Amino acid sequence: MNIIQIIPGSGGSFYCGNCLRDSKFVDSLKAQGHSVVKVPMYLPIFSDEHDLEEIPVFYGAISIYLKQLYPIFRHAPAWFDHLLNSKPLMKMAAGMAGSTNAKGLEEMTISMLLGEEGEQSKELDKMVDWIAEHCKPDVVHLSNALLLGLARRLKQKLNIPVVCSLQDEDVWVDVMKPTVREKVWKLMEERAKDVDAFIAVSDFFAVESKRWMNLPEEKVFTVHLGVDPADYTVVPISEKKREIGYISRMNAENGLDILVDAFILLKKEPRFDDVHLHITGGHTGDDVKYIKEQKKKLEDASIRPFGHFWEGFENPHRKNFLKRMQLISVPVRNGEAFGIYLSEAMASGIPVVQPALGAFPEIVNTAGGGVIYSPNTPESLAKALIDLLDNHEKIEQLSAEARTSVEKNFNINKQAEKLVRIYEEVKSKL
Repeated sequence: MNIIQIIPGSGGSFYCGNCLRDSKFVDSLKAQGHSVVKVPMYLPIFSDEHDLEEIPVFYGAISIYLKQLYPIFRHAPAWFDHLLNSKPLMKMAAGMAGSTNAKGLEEMTISMLLGEEGEQSKELDKMVDWIAEHCKPDVVHLSNALLLGLARRLKQKLNIPVVCSLQDEDVWVDVMKPTVREKVWKLMEERAKDVDAFIAVSDFFAVESKRWMNLPEEKVFTVHLGVDPADYTVVPISEKKREIGYISRMNAENGLDILVDAFILLKKEPRFDDVHLHITGGHTGDDVKYIKEQKKKLEDASIRPFGHFWEGFENPHRKNFLKRMQLISVPVRNGEAFGIYLSEAMASGIPVVQPALGAFPEIVNTAGGGVIYSPNTPESLAKALIDLLDNHEKIEQLSAEARTSVEKNFNINKQAEKLVRIYEEVKSKL
C-alpha cells in the first residue's frame, strides 16, 4: 500500500510526542513492506530524521505567519518564500517563543481549518499538486484534527481516502478565547465530514473527540501508541542507581514543576540522600524563564547538584537516558491522550508514575508497569515515589510488567497492522 503521512514538525527543539508517534508508525509500516512518504508542514521534523531531504516543508511557519498577519506578503515572489523556508531560518523559528503556542495564532488556526477557503489556499494547492505529481498514494493520513482543512482538496484532487489521527487537539484549542474556541470546534466538526476514518490514540481520547466534534461512532477507531521493543534495552533495576527521570517538553503544562516540588519533598528524608532527578525533553523560547525557576527551586533547597537537566533528547541521547532511570514520571497537569514517553519508558523496563488523569489510568492500570496517584499534587507524587523507592522488590516487579506490557499491548508493529486494516477498510468503501 502507498501511504502519505502529513506531519507538522516541531523543528527538533523539543520532545514532540506527535512527531515521534508518526515517525515510529512510518518506520513500522515500511518494515512491513508498505511505501510511506512523510510530508512535513510548518517546521522540519526531528533533527535526527534523515529521509526528508528531497521533500519540501509545506506551509513554512515563517511564511504563512507573515502572510496571515501582513497581506502584502501574499504577493511576495517565489524566491522570498524559498528564503523564509530555508533550514537556518526554520531552525531559528523552531526555538522562538510562541512558535508552538496557540495564543496569538487563533486566526491562522481558523484559516487553516477553512482549507481551500482560507488565506493559505495557495499553499494547499501547492502541497496537493506536489503529492499528485510525485506520489500515487492509496491513502493520506493527517497527523491531527487541526489539519482537517486539507482533507476536502486532497480528496477532490487525489480521489482517495483521507484518515486523521486524534491526539491532544484540545491542548491547542482550549487556550484560545472562549468565542474563538467554540468557532474552532465547530469548524473541526464541519471539516470532519471530509474524513473517512479517525484514529484515536486511546479509548479515553476517542470518547472525548467524539464529544467535541460530534464524530459518528463508526468513523472512530482506537490504535494505541507503541514502540518496537527490539529498539530498547532493559537494564536490570539492581544494576541502576536510584534515579528518577522526566522526559517531555520542559514546561508547566507537562507538570515539570510538580515533579521538581515532589523531588524537593522527597529529598527532605535522609534515606533518599542518594536519589537524583534527571530531566530531558528540550524546550522553546516560551519555556526558558520557567526552567530557570525550577533550577532556582533546587538551589534554594540546597539540592541543585541532585537535579540534572539534559540538553540532548534525541537518539542516541534518549536511549542513554532511559538506560539509567529507575522510575519515570511526567505529571501532565490535565492528563494526556496517551504520551509516547510511557511506551518508551516501559519498553526500557522502567515503571511509570502518573497522575489519574487523561488516558494514564487506561494505559497503566490496564497493562501494568506503573502506578497511578491522585490528586496531581507534589505531595501525592512524592508519596507515590517514596512508596516505590522504599520497596525495591515492587520496582523490579513493575519493571518486568512494563516490558511485558509493551510487548503485548503497545508493540508498534502490532498497532501498525491494525492501522493498515483500517486503511484497507476505508479504501474498499470508496
